[in-house]
Amino acid sequence: MLNIVMVEPEIPQNMGNVARTCAVTGARLHIIEPMGFKIDDKKLKRAGLDYWHMLDITYYKNLDDFFEKNDGHYYFFSTKSKQKYSDIKYPENTYLFFGKETKGLPEELLKNNPDRCVRIPMINNEHARSINLSNSVCVGVYEVLRQWDFPNLLCKGQLTKFSWDD
Repeated sequence: MLNIVMVEPEIPQNMGNVARTCAVTGARLHIIEPMGFKIDDKKLKRAGLDYWHMLDITYYKNLDDFFEKNDGHYYFFSTKSKQKYSDIKYPENTYLFFGKETKGLPEELLKNNPDRCVRIPMINNEHARSINLSNSVCVGVYEVLRQWDFPNLLCKGQLTKFSWDD
């Protein structure tokens, strides 16, 4: 099972996009409060479109609450990490953590888990702080699913008016 953990998300559009990614890939979504919006926010619903009924979602009061209730293999996405996300072999029951848009994950959490911290490479430029949060989640989710050979996902599409065999 792939699990996505959003720590104190602040922007409803990002959370809606993350929810949609989880819905179409079958990943479980875990949200650590507080959030910078209400779950019924119009922008959140709009970004997630009509996928909300497909979500397996759990809310937690804080990180301690989350860690008390879950056990697995934790990986922390951060621009502060020294290793690339693609250098990791992700085992079953993986949890991918993503921090809030303005600060990322708590540095104490990163410091205490250096071998579990990963980053998405990007240019070395003081003005390029990070990739959009929902895009980062998508990169992480699809790397794990690629390594697992996309379990339970439809990997072949079909044309509407034609056959691929024509």
